[in-house]
Amino acid sequence: MRARLALLGGLLLMLALGLALYLVQRPSVEAARGPIVIGLLHALSGPMAASEAPLVATVKLAVEEINAGGGLLGRRVELRIEDTRSEPRTAAAAAERLISAEHAVALFGCWSSNCRQAVRPVVEIHRHLLFYPLAYEGMEQSPHIIYTGPTPNQHALPATDWAMHGFGRRVYLIGTDGLYPRRVNAMLRDFILLSGGQVLAERYVPLAGTDMGGMLADLQRVQPDVVISTIGGSSSRAFFDALVAAGLTDLPLMSLRAAEPEMTAYGGGRLDRHFTAWSYLQSQPGPANEAFLARLRRSQGEGIQASDPAVSAYVGVQLWAAAVRGVGSAQTDAVNANVLQQSVSVPQGFGAVDSQSRHLWRQLRIAQVKPDGQLAEVFALPRYIKPAPWPVFRSAEHWMAVLPRTEGAP
Repeated sequence: MRARLALLGGLLLMLALGLALYLVQRPSVEAARGPIVIGLLHALSGPMAASEAPLVATVKLAVEEINAGGGLLGRRVELRIEDTRSEPRTAAAAAERLISAEHAVALFGCWSSNCRQAVRPVVEIHRHLLFYPLAYEGMEQSPHIIYTGPTPNQHALPATDWAMHGFGRRVYLIGTDGLYPRRVNAMLRDFILLSGGQVLAERYVPLAGTDMGGMLADLQRVQPDVVISTIGGSSSRAFFDALVAAGLTDLPLMSLRAAEPEMTAYGGGRLDRHFTAWSYLQSQPGPANEAFLARLRRSQGEGIQASDPAVSAYVGVQLWAAAVRGVGSAQTDAVNANVLQQSVSVPQGFGAVDSQSRHLWRQLRIAQVKPDGQLAEVFALPRYIKPAPWPVFRSAEHWMAVLPRTEGAP
């Protein structure tokens, strides 16, 4: 009996010594395996390049900060960037290449909903992981996507409600022709009618379109109380120019797609009653935001502009890194499970994943565009909003019936 106990004790001692040796050697073993590769999908060229540039900059900053702190698991993080050129097929091919050829363990990016929907089947087939940073139309939930941008109940719906209370209930809907504008406007049409409002018109311009003549003539004719815009990219300049040329600078406008970089680049501050809605504003006070902006400009240049989508992209990398640390591995399945438990400090407060929906809890700030294009807060909800990808004022069956009517959007 004593011999057996002695043998068992010896085995336990050997196991303990082996575990200790493994833990000591693990960082060097991880380092020997080379860098941890992650992939970024954004337009470096094409009509959305200016809008997506701040997101590329903040993701680069996040990776630099991780590596400056010693990397992850004793390994350097290496960022591989693919130019989507604002084309969904290009984005899908790039995602496949990053996963299959570059062995990226996580993907970050996409701007338009069309891009995200093109990439989604790629990440799902590979059981991979995408962090998507944009405000979007909801009505989606994938076990392989973390949505760090706002859902309509955190963004478009409360912003429209605020605008109707402030300016009136005769609403004009405009947008770039694509999935996000068409789906969010279908939702807004219901919401406005249920709120006692009236939708005067719903009009769209092509991606990178500049001909605003028909829309401006219609705006002058019907004189809406407020315009809700989901126009994005370089078309924003043409739209703002047209409003100024038509003498409609006093027309209340709520822009849901253009953030601070676009407002500055395209002259959004020329309009007297121009508003937008985000969680993050560059102008918000506090040491966390000031330190973030200082780091961003040291890293990416003094001229770089931050924005809510850019901060959402930065938060995605931080959440991924926290999950890697949490499981002690960069293996995609393990990280995908662990990231649902994560929350991180962000420039505007904290970013926490809602484990049921795979979206983030978010704040809402309404801001007016100042003459220099910066955003000045005029209203803020005092609480974080729980994400509801399927808006609760209609049934899930109703929204499922809405989706096929927008599937052909370019």
